[in-house]
Amino acid sequence: MQFNKKSYNNEVLLNLYKGMLKPRMIEEKMLILLRQGQVSKWFSGMGQEAISVGVTQALQIDEYILPLHRNLGVWTNRNMPFNKLFSQWQGKLNGYSKGRERSFHFGSNAHHIVGMISHLGAMLGVADGIALANKLKNEKKVTVVFSGDGGASEGDFHEAINTAAVWDLPVIFLIENNGYGLSTPSNEQFRCDYFIDKAPGYGIQGYKIDGNNILEVYDTINTIAEQIRNNPKPVILECITFRMRGHEEASGTKYVPKELFEEWGKKDPILNYENWLKAEGILTDAMIAEYRSAFKIEIDASVEEVLAEPEVIPNTITEMADVFAPVAEVASQNFGNLQHVTVLPATQNKTDKRLVDAISDGLRQSMRKHPNLVLMGQDIAEYGGVFKITQGFLEEFGKGRVRNTPLCESAIIAAGYGLSIKGMKAMIEMQFADFVSVGFNQIVNNLAKSYYRWGQQADVVVRMPTGAGVGAGPFHSQSNEAWFFHVPGLKIVYPSTPADAKGLLCASFSDPNPVMFFEHKALYRSVSLEEQVYDDYYEIEIGKARIVTSGKDVSIITYGSTVHIATDVCRELGVDADIIDLRTLLPWDKETVLASARKTGKVLVLHEDTLTGGIGAEIAAYISEHAFTSLDAPVMRCGSLDTPVPFNIQLEQNFLQKDTFVQTLQTLLAY
Repeated sequence: MQFNKKSYNNEVLLNLYKGMLKPRMIEEKMLILLRQGQVSKWFSGMGQEAISVGVTQALQIDEYILPLHRNLGVWTNRNMPFNKLFSQWQGKLNGYSKGRERSFHFGSNAHHIVGMISHLGAMLGVADGIALANKLKNEKKVTVVFSGDGGASEGDFHEAINTAAVWDLPVIFLIENNGYGLSTPSNEQFRCDYFIDKAPGYGIQGYKIDGNNILEVYDTINTIAEQIRNNPKPVILECITFRMRGHEEASGTKYVPKELFEEWGKKDPILNYENWLKAEGILTDAMIAEYRSAFKIEIDASVEEVLAEPEVIPNTITEMADVFAPVAEVASQNFGNLQHVTVLPATQNKTDKRLVDAISDGLRQSMRKHPNLVLMGQDIAEYGGVFKITQGFLEEFGKGRVRNTPLCESAIIAAGYGLSIKGMKAMIEMQFADFVSVGFNQIVNNLAKSYYRWGQQADVVVRMPTGAGVGAGPFHSQSNEAWFFHVPGLKIVYPSTPADAKGLLCASFSDPNPVMFFEHKALYRSVSLEEQVYDDYYEIEIGKARIVTSGKDVSIITYGSTVHIATDVCRELGVDADIIDLRTLLPWDKETVLASARKTGKVLVLHEDTLTGGIGAEIAAYISEHAFTSLDAPVMRCGSLDTPVPFNIQLEQNFLQKDTFVQTLQTLLAY
């Protein structure tokens, strides 16, 4: 191994050595504790320290790094206190995630580190969002995100690099090529010789270096970072290295040929560098002993301290409170034809608006109110979106904030999360709600869990044109709100009127939590739903239902397009109904629903989504459990057929089951 110190002074050279030595000594201690049963699991990075340390010391202290399990050197070289790190690994309250997360599955904005989640590749797009924020703020900063052999096989790898290339983002996609994805060798992961062979396909540069040579890593990162700070563009940096222990300690290494351990053992990054420093007269045995002694004292003291810490005592109130980032409480009031308004319009001026107009109006005014809000989606810039909601936005707000995206829902949702980490807001428009399945992991595992896991809000609104009734077939008509209803940490908003749509959308952008905002396509341009909507900005409280009509015969709990079906049917049949428009599905307004159920004694839950597993099942169960003594009949449900949404108009109308709703309502009234 050849070292070239170039013009780096001895202080830099020794800091690199100490930077590698400390994580190695921590790992040696962890392996002892693991054998003693005092640590439950450990992912070892032994033999790969040069990459983590070289990267971290080369970057500026406020440049973000997104590491993986085996990058302990990133955390220690950002000067995280070891006792707090060990508390994290032990699941103690003093750790970075209050005992809620394992090992390196957390982040610290104070240290500009964003840890991984278990789904490999998922953080690559997050790096795009952080880099986009850097670029929009003209901060001239670099972001480094790590991937291994296995993660580079994920679709997120392609989406993130392609997006970064198209947007010229200053991201270093660092791939630790250690020859294996857990036990699967590289020749079963990819057919090219090296990962940098992929770079020309994205129109970017790729570099391959010796990942065990600390000076080569440090100098390469220094050089690349300086270049792309001033001339933003992504690069692929492939670091050739080897994992000297198992994927994690329990998995062992029997699948690796012994000769590889012998070969790579001779390339130990610390031992080789240490010998070179001694030969150069920069390091002495006395200095080594001094460093080791200081690190050992710190490590041993921290271990004793943390092992003596009490176990976490669960507090359900605290656990529930930390699912959502707090929202400033503002008293709501009924204002004109609006219910639960928290921010009043500045004037009484109103204009007739369709649902599509009101959403566009609320979005435009939110862009003006929040200068840190960025819109991303397919065809939303010059074209104005497939439903023309963002038409004219490009001219007012510019390409920086109104961004066409490649076809890569996962990377763009992840980028929205990255923007939020940098204190910005993001809106991602799904061209159709059906397509959100491609970005599902980012929503349910990154956005939804972020605040609970490490106190990082995910200030992202995902707009979802949804629903049937327009003859669009199985892949453009689904009602998929129930997919997200089960996920703690998400908010789900589903307005049925133009006035509600505007106020709730504005409120969604003021909320620091991830919001799935559903917009029914069949209602977009319905002239019959056009109504007077306040021209000025206003907000409606998320989590509060709207009482559409007040009656005594039956309670109909519904949302979205079926609000209008329920209203029309009750008018036609002369039914005196309490019709409750939920407006927000998560969290839903239990108080208003229960009050209505207790008043009428008969409840029907109606939604367009298919019946089985729909949101109506949960609401019906809750009513039965909490209002049973007030009921005069079983709670009934009505939804669409349990089939995909058909294309043919007659088949689609049969799917929507309006006649079944009428029959169910009459049956319930007859009790």
